Amino acid sequence: MIALAVALGAAVGAPARYLTDRAVALRTDSPFPLGTFAVNLVACLVLGLLTGAAAHLTPFELAFAATGLCGALSTFSTFGYETMRLVEARSVFYAVANVVLSVAGGLALAAAGWWLGATLT
Repeated sequence: MIALAVALGAAVGAPARYLTDRAVALRTDSPFPLGTFAVNLVACLVLGLLTGAAAHLTPFELAFAATGLCGALSTFSTFGYETMRLVEARSVFYAVANVVLSVAGGLALAAAGWWLGATLT
């Protein structure tokens, strides 16, 4: 049953990631990978909220939302690929900014989400 929850969450998270990335790409003309950056930060915040509220969620809900949804919404491999693509294009500033902002922002939002999830439940 837990594997089904993960699959269902991933079925929501993967299209959400793709559609968000495409929507951002159509509206911006920047070498910075804003779509991937946005979905990764949102996933960090949501996962933080979920872990902060975990005591009030069922294992099915956690598997669906935390593992399935957030796992498919966020994408470390694309983050790595896009960062290396920036390096290859000699856009070192954007590559370094992507790494620093993604890691620092992701950690900050995960911590804020955890705090909010623990506080509000």
